[in-house]
Amino acid sequence: MKATVGNFTLWYTFLYLFNHCESISGNEAPLIFTVASDGAKDGYQRFLRSAEQYDLDVVTLGLGKPWKGGDMNFRGGGYKVNLLKEALVPYKNDENRIIMFTDSYDVIFLATWPDILEKFQNFKAKVVFAAENFCWPDAELKTKYPEVDGDVQKYLNSGMFMGYAANIWKILESAKIKDTEDDQLFYTNAFLDMKLRDENQIKLDHKSLLFQNLNGNIGDVSVTINKEGETKLLNKKYGTNPSVVHGNGPSKLILNNFGNYIAGAYMDGECITCLENHIPENERQSFNVLIALFIESPTPFLEEFLDKILAHNYPKEKIHIFVHNRVEYHSELVNKFLEHAGNEKYASVKGLNFRDGISEATARELAVNRCLTKKCDYLFVVDSDVHLDNLDTLIELIMFNRTILAPIITRIGGVWSNFWGALSEKGFYARSSDYMSIVNNEIRGIWNVPFISSCYLIKAKILNQLSYTKADVDADMAFAEHLRSQDIFMFASNLNDYGHLINPDTFDIKKTRPEFYELFSNKFDWEKRFIHDEYWAQLLEETVPKQPCTDVYWFPIGKDIFSDSMIDIMEAFGKWSDGTNSDTRLQGGYEAVPTRDIHMNQVGLEALWLKFLQLYIKPLQEKVFLGYFHDPPRSLMNFVVRYRPDEQPFLRPHHDSSTYTINIALNRAGIDYEGGGVNFLRYNCSILNPEKGWLFMHPGRLTHFHEGLRVTKGTRYIMVSFIDP
Repeated sequence: MKATVGNFTLWYTFLYLFNHCESISGNEAPLIFTVASDGAKDGYQRFLRSAEQYDLDVVTLGLGKPWKGGDMNFRGGGYKVNLLKEALVPYKNDENRIIMFTDSYDVIFLATWPDILEKFQNFKAKVVFAAENFCWPDAELKTKYPEVDGDVQKYLNSGMFMGYAANIWKILESAKIKDTEDDQLFYTNAFLDMKLRDENQIKLDHKSLLFQNLNGNIGDVSVTINKEGETKLLNKKYGTNPSVVHGNGPSKLILNNFGNYIAGAYMDGECITCLENHIPENERQSFNVLIALFIESPTPFLEEFLDKILAHNYPKEKIHIFVHNRVEYHSELVNKFLEHAGNEKYASVKGLNFRDGISEATARELAVNRCLTKKCDYLFVVDSDVHLDNLDTLIELIMFNRTILAPIITRIGGVWSNFWGALSEKGFYARSSDYMSIVNNEIRGIWNVPFISSCYLIKAKILNQLSYTKADVDADMAFAEHLRSQDIFMFASNLNDYGHLINPDTFDIKKTRPEFYELFSNKFDWEKRFIHDEYWAQLLEETVPKQPCTDVYWFPIGKDIFSDSMIDIMEAFGKWSDGTNSDTRLQGGYEAVPTRDIHMNQVGLEALWLKFLQLYIKPLQEKVFLGYFHDPPRSLMNFVVRYRPDEQPFLRPHHDSSTYTINIALNRAGIDYEGGGVNFLRYNCSILNPEKGWLFMHPGRLTHFHEGLRVTKGTRYIMVSFIDP
């Protein structure tokens, strides 16, 4: 009966023993036993999959029964000894039967039975136990161990052993053990009994030829790829390829990392486990999901975040919406979102805001409770710094059928992500050996990781086991730590591109239109919000730019929100120059051709604007003014001009002190103002109705003598840069 990754109940175990007892005794087929009284958790499913990978039959003891072995973080586990003893009664006198026993939740098979058997026979022993570097649970027994030459693992570990049934029976019969007493101490005492050891030819696997315990050996063990493209485990210290690996003690996390690759999980550059156990396509949109959104700090581009949630490809009638907003600044936008969602066909909509005074941890647990109350199948958590650009993300996560699965999401152009590949000794971030390969998508798969945050899908069956609360750590840390303590695996997928993370670090809500200041921190989203949709086509070789006057080129550059943001920023600042020749902002204090204006450096936008010129203006300049190249562009005069009939309605003819000038129209001719425009006197060419968000680019000195035409009504705003003066 081959072990499978599906349900493996106690009934099947007993049925197996009943049907196979006599036939097994009549030949010499091996028996592999394990214990799994803590239920069919992820580690147990992984264990069974590895057994299936190598065509190993496993009999599971205690599955479906309450665990009686005490707390395994301390002394305990005698229950495992007694379960095995009960199972071996039919074979207690069998001197030919090979028995193997391993733990299950933190064990992975790495070889077929012939390979295992060959290694066992090389020991020329009746029973072989795994070895480790620590004498546990009684360090005082160190001196009683037989002397061993060389730098080897000297002490017995009871998580893995194999031998002949009759000899193992004699060990089990050598003493009585209570269920709550320590199994490793029991086997250690048997090994240290010289008579029992010699009579049963008990040996330890000092060099991990057969069994590899990871605790105390992590630096000596790595994964390697053989000629068949299969990932194997290598003990570099001894040059061995063990056949079974055990993540004992605190080494479970490194076993989880190895488990992403070994036992046929990753072969020939492909994630094999990613192809297994999928939810059928016709069922993927049939589940009830609570989408829980958390806005715990000021976050740029929140409007786009919410729009992508509303646009997500999943039946709205199957979705419950839950929002926790702890930021007053975002309350108007969130309320509009809730109102919009309430008018759609969502199953339910619930919002909590900053006035409720609810902490993040409490809000997350309220989302869990609401999911349970609504009898959801899944809880989908999405924090406000996550932009799900892939609108099929939820469907795909459901398809992979993991207990907890996060889509891997990174900051664009960086390596900051929503998962950790490893932990430090104190439980904080550490970089795993494969982290960079994963975040850069050099390898793709579904990865067992020790920490996820920001966005993840959870099956409802484990919601009662979640907690976001722990002293001295934030909600995400508490959540992940709680899962690790229960051996619930957290998976993260980069099989597809799902979206990106916003960087909120520089977002200052005290500023007017604060997203406009985010070019450096969130360039991708800044472009999406502010750069004109038609801009990119202007860079194509086949696009011929508009030329309303000689050597005057007209380009779309900013969306309406680009222009509106600039006007709002300037008007909120409000300190317009007086339009006289005296200007203390300039070196020398004199302006030959003064305007009513505000300089970009007055509103904290000078550095951003220079970057804007480099990123978006320079490519246009190089296209139309062939042969001129200057990187980065230099500009000492970047300013927004305001024309009004009652202030400064026009600008007298002049040359610009620039190599070339850009002039961006920030509002609408004929609607926001009347009159205005620019006249190039030498060419007798006027542009009277510049389009909002478009720029004129023209040479500065000598050739393009021009004037600003009179505004007769309303207010006209333009953005001007004198580039390379």
